[in-house]
Amino acid sequence: MQLKSYIPNFITLLNLFCGSIAVILAVNNLFVASALFVFLGIFFDFFDGFFARKLNVQSALGIQLDSLADMVTSGLVPGIFMYKLITLASDNPGIEISSWSSFLGGDSFKVVPLALVGLCITLASAYRLAKFNLDEEQQSYFKGLPTPANTLLIISLPLILEYQNSDAMNAIILNTWVLLAITILSCYMLNSSVKLFALKFKTYGFKGNAIRYTFILLSLVFLIVFQFAAIPLIILTYIILSLVSQ
Repeated sequence: MQLKSYIPNFITLLNLFCGSIAVILAVNNLFVASALFVFLGIFFDFFDGFFARKLNVQSALGIQLDSLADMVTSGLVPGIFMYKLITLASDNPGIEISSWSSFLGGDSFKVVPLALVGLCITLASAYRLAKFNLDEEQQSYFKGLPTPANTLLIISLPLILEYQNSDAMNAIILNTWVLLAITILSCYMLNSSVKLFALKFKTYGFKGNAIRYTFILLSLVFLIVFQFAAIPLIILTYIILSLVSQ
């Protein structure tokens, strides 16, 4: 087997490595640092497929490995983020769980039962990734919202809280019912049958790629104007442009 065949899988493992670090940071409420590693993971997730196609070394192993890495970076992490956000927004004092190990130590912590709904994003992501591996149609488009796009939407929420400094935005994001609604919508969009275009360029001319270039241009404008608050707008624009293109 040629050495170049290992390059895409190595990049995929870098995605998994970043996702694993993001999980550790998110569990410890270090959302900004966790989001940084998610961004890195999604970056690697984009380029593993890119190099697999360029080097002509696409494989069944690579497809499975890619989904397993995505399950952590774009499945487990957003579920933890939403769990933490609902816990933060909830007035429920939670149920205290004590450490079961006297040897390893560890402090007790409280679980807000309602916040566990946030982990439905992880379940929906797993279901989507499993379906994606079995669906041979999704080559030039996606059915439903891709897990990386959904992850960007979820992790943008604490970044908006941290950096936008807007009372109106904070009130919306830290509303339990809004977070539950986002969770439900997220789970639906991940597994919907709505066709969304893929950012895969077979050629780089404007003809045939008008919708992709339009999306990229609008995304840059939104990011400049709205900063992290642009991410939900970008995801919404992505869905709208996909529907209009059909």
